Amino acid sequence: QVQLVESGGGLVQAGGSLRLSCAASGSIFSINAMRWYRQAPGKQRELVAIITSGGTTNYADSVKGRFTISRDNAKNTLYLQMNSLKPEDTAVYSCNLDVRTTTSNSLFRYWGQGTQVTVSS
Repeated sequence: QVQLVESGGGLVQAGGSLRLSCAASGSIFSINAMRWYRQAPGKQRELVAIITSGGTTNYADSVKGRFTISRDNAKNTLYLQMNSLKPEDTAVYSCNLDVRTTTSNSLFRYWGQGTQVTVSS
């Protein structure tokens, strides 16, 4: 089994910064792509950023230049540094990892529990 624990959400004023973390633990052999999603009330879930096992990153246009996704493979941890936050960034942020476990050759996709980010104007 694999467990994901997110942290770092909270309330911040517009223009401020937050850093989200997503720590994976359990029967992990390797982790391929890692992603951050967000979902605001009444809106569809949106892919915010993705980082491959090789370190290639991609971002939604709405966060380019403000957010930075990174990973620490030794710690099996995913990060999202969010700067210049805007009220429209308010959402529940969830991490999503493609994990190969020690008990299977298949890749499984795991989700974090979500963390609330609220940006006040």
